[in-house]
Amino acid sequence: MRLLPRIHDLYLGRAVLGTVLLTWAVLLGLDVMLTLAGELGNTGQGNYSIPQAVAHVAYTIPRRAYGLFPYAAVIGTLMSLGQLAATSELTALRAIGLSRRRLSVTVAITLALLTAVMVFNGETLAPWGQRQADALKASSRSKDLIVARYSGVWAREGAVILNAEGGEQRADGDDRWLELHDVRLYEFEDDGRLASIARVGIAEHRPGGWLLRGVTRTTFGEDFVTREHVEEERWDSQLDATALGADIDRPRYLSAGALSDAIEYRQRNGLDAADFEEHYWGRWFYPLNVLALCLAAIPFAFGSLRSGGLGKRLFIGIVFALGFWLLQTQFVKMASAFKFDFRVAYLLPTLIMISVSVALFRKRSG
Repeated sequence: MRLLPRIHDLYLGRAVLGTVLLTWAVLLGLDVMLTLAGELGNTGQGNYSIPQAVAHVAYTIPRRAYGLFPYAAVIGTLMSLGQLAATSELTALRAIGLSRRRLSVTVAITLALLTAVMVFNGETLAPWGQRQADALKASSRSKDLIVARYSGVWAREGAVILNAEGGEQRADGDDRWLELHDVRLYEFEDDGRLASIARVGIAEHRPGGWLLRGVTRTTFGEDFVTREHVEEERWDSQLDATALGADIDRPRYLSAGALSDAIEYRQRNGLDAADFEEHYWGRWFYPLNVLALCLAAIPFAFGSLRSGGLGKRLFIGIVFALGFWLLQTQFVKMASAFKFDFRVAYLLPTLIMISVSVALFRKRSG
């Protein structure tokens, strides 16, 4: 099999590329419009207006494009190959001596190029855009909230300034709360003098208010400094936990590098890193998943799709995409529940898809 691209490879690659991009644009457009419609319902909160809502959604477009690409790839590939099969162009390509393997390699190379662009986007533009979107929304809804990339979240309530290095939304059944890590509370006197600094291990926002755990407070008097430590205390504050929670970096929106740093930090401090490990390995398996999913669907173009219409190709593409997503989601959840390696959870559905592809190719060749 000659590996150098020839005119038929370029023709097939261009057909697949055009249909995938068109499908991608439609899915992304629908997602953006639905999201914007939801964001418009939040306007009027603080300084959050229609322009801020539009900018917020625009910043998230790279992240949305990254998430939708696998579905666009499999649906677009099936639609393009199905159309070529319906017009007998695939038959003509086979008649001049092209094997199914050669056609599949051409499709795989085309999708690999797009996947490489998306991987780069997922590590650069997508997390940057999401941070900008979260910062814009949080600062518009709460004038006392400042977002700093490398020094965590800063917020002010009255004479107290809060700084948190990180945090997460936690849940236990129906009970949900915001948990901030490595918190510092700076309290000032009316004349601007620093009155105290409290270092807090964990700050939890419960329905009844804030609960501080592991508090070490240094108090500055006129001519003395005192330090005290308490295991737990209540903090009577009206600080907007919703605005703070919106700015906390969510694992699924972080780059692989940021996820790796977060995993190392949590393991070093004895914290649960499962959520971060889940998304970290998801980043690594992303390109393999896209190619495995599309290759498993390609054999349909050589059989039943030849006589099918657009609706049939679209239906099969959606079934493949959703089926793979559900299968992988279940494996990942099992890995989280039973504490086995996330790499296994991501690899098994991919191997299943590759096995399906091999079996279908053999069946079509029979």
